Amino acid sequence: MKKEFGKWLMDIAKYIITAVILSSVFGKSDNDESVIYIGGGILSVIIVFWGLYLQKDSKNTSKKKGR
Repeated sequence: MKKEFGKWLMDIAKYIITAVILSSVFGKSDNDESVIYIGGGILSVIIVFWGLYLQKDSKNTSKKKGR
């Protein structure tokens, strides 16, 4: 279950990055664009590392169960 949740979190991070990139391409807002880029980037990095941690953790527990 942790592995599936980790995959889901990584998908969410991809969607956030896609939304930030698409909003920068299609939106012509001059106000606070850097806040959106920085916030989206930081949030994506946190979610990716969380997803990777959960996937790594589930791999370690599956090896222990096999013994």
